[in-house]
This record gives sequence, C-alpha cells and structure tokens, in this order.
Amino acid sequence: MLTTMSNVLIYTTTTCPYCKMAKNYFKEKGIAYTEKDVTNDAATQEEMIKKTGQMAVPVIDIGGKTIVGFDREAIEKTLGV
Repeated sequence: MLTTMSNVLIYTTTTCPYCKMAKNYFKEKGIAYTEKDVTNDAATQEEMIKKTGQMAVPVIDIGGKTIVGFDREAIEKTLGV
C-alpha cells in the first residue's frame, strides 16, 4: 500500500467540499499525503491542469496515477486497500 507523503498528492481549494472529504478519508485511513492548495497559486494551478487537462478539484495523484474528484472506489483500488 502506498502511504508515504511522496506517493500521495492532493490538489485542493479552500472552499471545495470534496477536497475536505478526500483529506478526511486519508486521515481516517492513516494515509499520509501532501496537499497543494491551488486557490491563489497560478503555478500550482498550471501544474494540476497539465496533469489532468481540467480545473476541477480535488485532483489526487497516487504514485503517478491521477484521480479527478473524490472517487473512493478509484482511490482504494489505486492504494490496494
């Protein structure tokens, strides 16, 4: 299972309820993650858009696999839990 900060990255905004759900999910499961808030960071927004071609959040990158939105089933499949 991928649980290190370098393997799980989540792009968020301060007002996104699905971002909060994703972060809570990772906390409940004890999965460490790195958060990048794209709210006021143009460079990070561009980085996220390059990965997905979209502006939707959350964008969750797990070991190089990108999931757009809080898709619990896709997250668990990718993590192998």
